[in-house]
Amino acid sequence: MSGASIHPGGPPQLTIEQLRAEIRDGRVDTVIVAFTDMQGRLQGKRIHGHFFLEHVLAHGSEGCNYLLAVDIDMNTVDGYQISSWERGYGDMFFQLDLDTLRRTPGQANSATVQCDLTWLDGSGEVAQSPRTILKRQVAAAAELGYAAFAGTELEFILFEETFEQAWDRRYHALTGSNRYNVDYSILGGTKVEPVLRDIRNEMYAAGMTVESAKGECNLGQHEIGFLYDSVLRTCDNHSIYKNGAKEIAAKHGRSLTFMAKFDQREGSSCHIHLSLRGTDGAISFADDSRDGHRSEVFDHFLAGLLATMRDFTYFYAPNINSYKRFAAGSFAPTAVAWGIDNRTCALRVVGHGPGLRVENRVPGGDVNPYLSVAAMLAGGLHGIRDKLPLDPVCTGNAYTGDYVHVPNTLHEARDLLAGSAIARAAFGDAVVDHYVHAADVELAAYNATVTDWERVRGFERM
Repeated sequence: MSGASIHPGGPPQLTIEQLRAEIRDGRVDTVIVAFTDMQGRLQGKRIHGHFFLEHVLAHGSEGCNYLLAVDIDMNTVDGYQISSWERGYGDMFFQLDLDTLRRTPGQANSATVQCDLTWLDGSGEVAQSPRTILKRQVAAAAELGYAAFAGTELEFILFEETFEQAWDRRYHALTGSNRYNVDYSILGGTKVEPVLRDIRNEMYAAGMTVESAKGECNLGQHEIGFLYDSVLRTCDNHSIYKNGAKEIAAKHGRSLTFMAKFDQREGSSCHIHLSLRGTDGAISFADDSRDGHRSEVFDHFLAGLLATMRDFTYFYAPNINSYKRFAAGSFAPTAVAWGIDNRTCALRVVGHGPGLRVENRVPGGDVNPYLSVAAMLAGGLHGIRDKLPLDPVCTGNAYTGDYVHVPNTLHEARDLLAGSAIARAAFGDAVVDHYVHAADVELAAYNATVTDWERVRGFERM
């Protein structure tokens, strides 16, 4: 994670000069201008290629500010400071980040550029935007002399049914694309290789360094891995990949989900590997002269992650469903503990030398990458600034050890975030209040819903 080079000789990058040429000769006719919303979804618009070159490239675009103030169903929701009927639901400015320009995975003749969000009145960035939240933590790290690098490991479940068929069935009785546990199985991967191969190749063409694909435990569950990069680039890639994988699966007549917990079997995780190095490229986490070969900085960083784990869990587990993944003996952590290559802990220290890093095993596949990585950075930097001492290492089964645990419910995580002085110092009151309200909206919707579980238990027998 801390080598001197990220991806020398890596995948093809799309330059603005190439885009101009390909639009003019007809190889590209559409440019997607997009950002990642609170729920981790790509939102934006498709723009005709020539119009993009003539009008959008130099000036950016605009979109309604309600896109950061809606629920998962795109309902406008009262109570947000930045967007409401009283404020008139005005626009935000989509500021193009041309460093993100790439070919759109799975869509021929298309390119994608990701955006930062700013206010039209010139008052600056939209603080509540997930990408802005991460960029501010990147800046905070730089002030201390550090650059941050990360890799995200996303698991998903692939189904035989299309997204439309799954919707019409209300997601009942879906058939996993593998009928049994295919963890690391080559044969199991072969059965779905047409989909996995297209995803890998399309992501490579979109500028991502693909490492591998492997089977997982649930029926039809797989993981495709990518090489680490700077934290911002990793989160940009994560958002493009998550959207593109769904679109590519749909082209194969399949569907897939990144839900943290789909059924009674294993959930889908998003393990996040993170390391720091000096802004001058110097190794920050490894020190062969110390016990365990970890630097003092790394120990303080780990201590900060542990100290903020419960307060920041909302950013690692943002949905009602997220908390159903946390179960003893499930490879999803429950204990706020750290260990060396110990998968029972929330934090797993892996690698050595330049590759020494921490793996956060708390997030599920439903996580917003910008928010979760920002939370890790904020927690770790808190530990560095305050020189927090590191708790003793867990050498056994953290599930049965004497440790505090991650919150059991979204409600508990919401209350911890709302009352966290550390979170308010790191992110600001406006950001914390925005996401606390997002949790309130989700909780209210869930509490008002009558579930199939209730009907089965109560229709006749109550």
